[in-house]
Amino acid sequence: MRTGLSFIAVLAAALAVVAVSPAEPGRISSKRADAERVLAEIDAIDMELDRAVEAYNGATVQLETINRDLAANQKRLVTARANLAAAHKRVANRVLTLYTSQEPDSLSILLGASSLGDLIERIDSVNRISKDDVRIAEEVTRFRNEVRTRQERLVKAQAQQRTIVAQRSARRSAIEGQLAERQTLLASIKDEISRLQAAEQTRQETLAREARAQLRSTQTQTSGEEQSSPPPSDPTPPAPSPSPSSPPPPPSTHGGVVGIALRYLGVPYRWGGASPSGFDCSGFLVYVFAKVGVYLPHSSYMQFRLGRFVPRSALQPGDAVFFNGASHVGIYIGSGQFVHAPHTGDVVKISSLGDSWYSSTYVGARRY
Repeated sequence: MRTGLSFIAVLAAALAVVAVSPAEPGRISSKRADAERVLAEIDAIDMELDRAVEAYNGATVQLETINRDLAANQKRLVTARANLAAAHKRVANRVLTLYTSQEPDSLSILLGASSLGDLIERIDSVNRISKDDVRIAEEVTRFRNEVRTRQERLVKAQAQQRTIVAQRSARRSAIEGQLAERQTLLASIKDEISRLQAAEQTRQETLAREARAQLRSTQTQTSGEEQSSPPPSDPTPPAPSPSPSSPPPPPSTHGGVVGIALRYLGVPYRWGGASPSGFDCSGFLVYVFAKVGVYLPHSSYMQFRLGRFVPRSALQPGDAVFFNGASHVGIYIGSGQFVHAPHTGDVVKISSLGDSWYSSTYVGARRY
């Protein structure tokens, strides 16, 4: 018993001198939550960007179609103008020929006819040619006017479409800016998480190194004390003191679990795990306490109902400490510190009862 108490006292003193690092585990969890939130925002922005890009692409394709129609229509307008000019020229030449003839057209036709039938045919031919010239000129004029009207509409549509393309391009650029900003924030959060994790790992290494060094020192010291101490003159144990009305819990007889628990620092958390390949919080206690002959159920709620209740002021190394409605449990190692398997993505580590989350969710301790 004296060996166990000496070890407990020295170990508690060792842990008391370990400074608490600013890299609190709660900050890492908070930053991970921030990263997950920003990642969700990035996913949402990505989807919005997809829509904006496709809208921009569609508007651009429509503008390209309008531009092609404009180019084709411009060619048609050039052709129509050329045809109109040719038709006008032919009509003008026709009129000029008739106007400069030395004889009236009807007289020329009459004198040139070889027969009455020929005369009728010549007169009909002249009228038909004249009517065709006029019809062609009218058709070309109408075609030119239609092409010109279409050209005006296409130019107007082109201006409107360019405005749409510019708006959708600006929207796409704005979303890309938001995305870049969120990605930069995510990168900074990840960098901070890495920094905090590195600081926390350093803190854990310091705590573990100090605790293990003190454990070795204590074992050596107590071994020497046992060899040099004379045997007790009276082997009869002292009589127990009177029990108060609310007796305190008996002294811890399982402080040795602390040294066992420290062997598994760094073992990854694994849901349902109760072996060195991975622990969850209650499985960690199941495995460690079994090493000293205490067999616990693999449930923090059930573990909380076993043993004797321990006031926080009376905590001793080896006590089980519970948090968050007894949904989480660890092993107290002294000086306000405990070792536990925190959660998915973490490892068996040393934490402080003074950390904000553990302090606010602490529900009690049990001594087995």
